[in-house]
Amino acid sequence: MFNNGGTLFASESVFVLLTFLPIILSLVLTGFGIYFFIKVIKFMNAKTKSDQERNEKIDELIKVVNQGRNIE
Repeated sequence: MFNNGGTLFASESVFVLLTFLPIILSLVLTGFGIYFFIKVIKFMNAKTKSDQERNEKIDELIKVVNQGRNIE
């Protein structure tokens, strides 16, 4: 890699970059995958909570409608 003078030539730095490129790419893709997975989990938790609240409101509406029919 180093020539007699100890300098790094441009052609050698390209080989160094190409050597570390798969490692860097795999780290970036792994990081993105973990980030995406965490976001999906958070979204699904929020959606589940929202769905539960909606179902509770629908149950309350059904009770009110049934009470109205019983009075008449």
